[in-house]
Amino acid sequence: MRKLILTLLVGLFCLPSFANDSLTKDFTTGNPEIGSINAMTFGPNGILFLGDSENSQIVAVDMSSAKKATNKKLYIKDIESLLSDLLGADSDQLQIIDLVVNPVNQNVYLGAQHSSGKSLLFLVNNNTLENVSLSSVSFSKTAVSNVIKADAKDRRGRPLRRLAITDIQYGNGQVMISGLNNAEFASTFRSIPFPFTNNQKDSSLEIYHAAHGKYETHAPIKTFMTTTINNQPHIIASYTCTPLVVFPMNSLNPGAHTKGRTVAELGNWNTPLDIIEMTKDGKRYILMANSNRALMKIKVSDIEAFNTSVNTRVKERAGTSGVDFINLPFVNVQQLDKLNDTQFVFIQREANGKLALKTSSNRWL
Repeated sequence: MRKLILTLLVGLFCLPSFANDSLTKDFTTGNPEIGSINAMTFGPNGILFLGDSENSQIVAVDMSSAKKATNKKLYIKDIESLLSDLLGADSDQLQIIDLVVNPVNQNVYLGAQHSSGKSLLFLVNNNTLENVSLSSVSFSKTAVSNVIKADAKDRRGRPLRRLAITDIQYGNGQVMISGLNNAEFASTFRSIPFPFTNNQKDSSLEIYHAAHGKYETHAPIKTFMTTTINNQPHIIASYTCTPLVVFPMNSLNPGAHTKGRTVAELGNWNTPLDIIEMTKDGKRYILMANSNRALMKIKVSDIEAFNTSVNTRVKERAGTSGVDFINLPFVNVQQLDKLNDTQFVFIQREANGKLALKTSSNRWL
């Protein structure tokens, strides 16, 4: 899942970028001991960042020397069958966690989880999957502080540790992370300089959730991206059920409690899965994949023109409010990323029940 990388971020999270040739100077070769792959993104020079909730860490892996895959026409009609054959496991024992594209060479990577708890990384090559070993790689890593406790559970008894890192992005020398912490206001947004230092910043978040009719501080951001709104750097984030919220980057100060501006309620009983930005004819659009809704298209210009906030409860269950959106004819899209300037790649559960990887273009924008 790669999203738009800002070249300009302001405020606290705006620190000087390092020269490109110094990004890997502190890397070492070996096994980074990854406990889980919960989120992935690419940074500069083909550096892959992995969010590991189980071990409370961010791992940067140098993929700059990885071979260029052969993917002239991306299409895998049954990824679960491929994974099952590769791992000798039933499809119900496997889950694809994330999909990201290396912007340097358009290589597509999948993060997958086996029911045993083991996480794996795969490269899509010639419309098949190749396991990418992480046992001996050039890497650097840093601990994420004050994450949700390993034994914490929600009101339904479900473990919360997997939500310690829910999404990850890179921009202007910073690794940005959403997730849960141990504080009273558990929803948090972190920023860690890269190359890694001990200088870790975080702020707690609050939003108005129109489906619930109240302000909330505990649910984490499920997916986010960086962009500019009215020429100012922002993050656009979405949460379970599905509020769409904008945060000015200069409001995310260390130790501060930040209230986002809810610009849309997109319908409850749904979890946003991935969010990207595409352009066509000079206009910008957001595409968002969802667990129980079709792929949504939102005009960035509509968000820019919406200068108020959604702050009243929607009247009907699953009702919507705020910025308009269009449901595109892509349902059951589980993973999504930008492939290049005109195409996006996605994983979709098709009507035949199979999980397919395919591409589409900005003709839908």
